[in-house]
This record gives sequence, structure tokens and C-alpha cells, in this order.
Amino acid sequence: MSYVPHTQEEREEMLRAIGVSSIEELFADIGEELRPKSFNLPEGRSEYEVKRHLEELAEKNNTNLTSFLGAGVYDHYIPAAVDALAGRSEFYTAYTPYQPECSQGILQVMYEFQTAICLLTGMDVANASLYDGGTALCEAVMMALRITGRKRIIIEGGVNPIYQRMFFTYAANLPIEINCLSPNLLQAEREAILNHLDKDTAAIILQNPNFFGTVDDHTDIVTAAHKAGALVIQVFYPVALGLLKTPADMGVDIAVGEGQCLGLPLSFGGPYLGLMACKKEFMRRMPGRVVGATVDKEGKRGFVLTLQTREQHIRRQRATSNICTNAALCALRAVIFLSLLGKEGIKELAALNYHKSEFAKEALREMAGVEVLNAPTFNEFVIRLKKDAETVTKAMLKQGIVPGLPLGKFYKDMQNCLLVTVTEKRTKEDILKLAEGLKRCA
Repeated sequence: MSYVPHTQEEREEMLRAIGVSSIEELFADIGEELRPKSFNLPEGRSEYEVKRHLEELAEKNNTNLTSFLGAGVYDHYIPAAVDALAGRSEFYTAYTPYQPECSQGILQVMYEFQTAICLLTGMDVANASLYDGGTALCEAVMMALRITGRKRIIIEGGVNPIYQRMFFTYAANLPIEINCLSPNLLQAEREAILNHLDKDTAAIILQNPNFFGTVDDHTDIVTAAHKAGALVIQVFYPVALGLLKTPADMGVDIAVGEGQCLGLPLSFGGPYLGLMACKKEFMRRMPGRVVGATVDKEGKRGFVLTLQTREQHIRRQRATSNICTNAALCALRAVIFLSLLGKEGIKELAALNYHKSEFAKEALREMAGVEVLNAPTFNEFVIRLKKDAETVTKAMLKQGIVPGLPLGKFYKDMQNCLLVTVTEKRTKEDILKLAEGLKRCA
């Protein structure tokens, strides 16, 4: 109670003044299930005792598992330089850096981040980041609705179901029509997409690789969409672009993705990093901020917030989004990560992910009771088991292995399916350990 300035007599006086007899009565209007069990707080502890208590709680988290989880969030190696540079006080302790008067250092970081994302995707322009991959997709759809003036959205079935749920929440009260196609473990269903595509379609949402890890070339879908006057939004996996055809090469209009794989730890689910890039002609319809390079009156190079389409900066009715900030510190980590890898490094990283995943597929394909579903993939693939995947996962957790994501969590007809992810951090021994574990449990 040393941080509470009021004495017991003063607290009783305040309670009498407002007409209640106790703290409990003061909060009586709050449902009992939502109230604290007691307002009688225990005595304070020393710093050492508190530290030890928190350590004991943290030790309950099982962080020593060999994980084959993915589905949009990936366990990639993070070079030590990322933590060292991003942890500098000039970056780490700064107030949210979105003000027009923010320092040249932060502005240059944003500018270099945008440049890196454009180089990675091949797109003309990128913004200075968004919250995460899911909200980036939602913002891209809002952007497409503004650009086309149309009201229909087609969502291909291979788009991350978590992102889809986020969009349904975003769009719950909007006067738009959403055509969500059935999930397909293989490549995008061309016929189903074309059957829904018409003059009212604002955008088609695609993902490459899709949620099930399948790689596709969406150029033909993009061509068909453009003939109908619709835009194409593609969700991309940044690391995969070290090997795969870029969104720009397919003619995509807006590319979005989750940047967690670019030097950000898993962090129990966040904070993460939303990526967005688009064609130049759509730049003014893009949410968030764009930093540009310029020269001052003395001819020195400088950086400035060129585009600020938030409602804090312009008239509310003209704002493209009500987002309040961006993930600048996360974007800093991403640009450090990409700078350390360079053009050849990102190719090597992608190749490691691909080849290790292919090794895992071969190791599992030889096992009885495990069916590896055939499709061209990057570093994720689906296996079908003879048993319930959730049951198998629980059994393998006891062996220190997370074998993948049970797809029954999202799809009722996939109770026996696992989405397995293999990053560069998984060793040959890890993969063989996975195969042996499944041999015993599946």
C-alpha cells in the first residue's frame, strides 16, 4: 500500500461522501463474474521476491519445443545485429514516430523500409507499414472499394482463414457483398473465381503461397480481373519472394503481407508488422504514411512525410483510414534484417526453407499412415493422418514436438489434417524426429 496516498480514514470519508459503505459496494453495478474476487490486496513483496515469482510463472510456458508451426507466423533465425541496432535508445525509447516533425533518422528508416518492400515485391510504392498482415489485407480491401466504387469482393478459398475472419469483422456493417470460395488445398479454383467475377466486382483476394502452402502463378486470374475492371489483392510471404514470382510480375494491384518473418520474434502473437505496396496510380488511395526523399534549400538530401492520408492530418471525410500509427519499431527490425541479408541472402534463405521442406515431405511420404498431399509448395505442406490431428498433436507435445497446425480448428472436414511448416531453423535431426514421432503417434 506504499503507493496509495490515502489513509484508511480518508478512504472511509470519500465513501461516505458518495453514499456507499465499502469499496465492494462501490463496484456492485459490475456483474459478479467480472469483479475481482477480493479488494483485499496482499502485502507487498521485495523486488527479489517479485522477480522470482514472475520467473516461476514464466517457467510454466513450454518454450523448448521443436516447432513445425507456421500458418502466417514463422520461426526464422534473427541475426544478433537486429536486436543490437533496434535496441539502441534513439529508436527503442522514442515516442510513437508518426508526427510530421519526427527526426530525420526515423524518417530515413521508414524511407529505406519502403524501398526494401518495393524491391522485394516489385511494386511501385509501399507505405511506412501497418499493424499486421490481417489488418493490412482489410485496409487493402477498403482501398479497392474506394478506387473502383464497386461493392463485391471475391475471396479465394486459400486465403488465411484468420485474415478472412478479421475482414468479416471489418466489413460487418458495410453495404458490400462478399463471395468467399470453398477452401482448396491445391491451386486457386479458376472456374469458381471466373463464375463470380462480374461488373460489380471490386477486387479478388488471393494468397501466394496460400494458407496450405501451395504455390501458384496468378497471372491469368489478374488478367481476367482487369478485363472485368476489378483489382487484385495478393497476400504474400516475404521470405518466399526470394524464390517465387513477385506480385508485380503477376500484375497484382495491391500486395499485402505479414512482416513478422523479417527479423521479428514470435512474441506470443505480437506486436507484428503489416506490409502494403501498390501500383503508383493508387498511391493517393493508400492508407497510412509515405516518406519521400527531397533536398533542402542548401541542396542536402533529406526526408519528409510526403503523404499523410490519416484523419489526424486531413479532413476526416477525405481520410483513407482511421488507423492511428504504424509499426515503426517493427519496420526498423525488418529493414535491418533485409539489409543484413541483401539480394543474394534472401534467395539463400528462401532456398533453405524450400529444400528443407522438400526433405521433410520425402521423409513423411515414406511412412505408413501419413499421406502427403501433392502440390507445389514453398515451406509448408498438408499431411493427412489416419487419426484426429488434434489428438496426435497432444501426444507429440509430450515428446517435445509441435508437429504442425491441426486444420480441424478452421475446417470441419479436415480433422485429420496437419499443416506442417519447415523453416531454416529446423535441422535434419529435427525433421527425422518429427517423422519418428508421427510414426509412433499417427
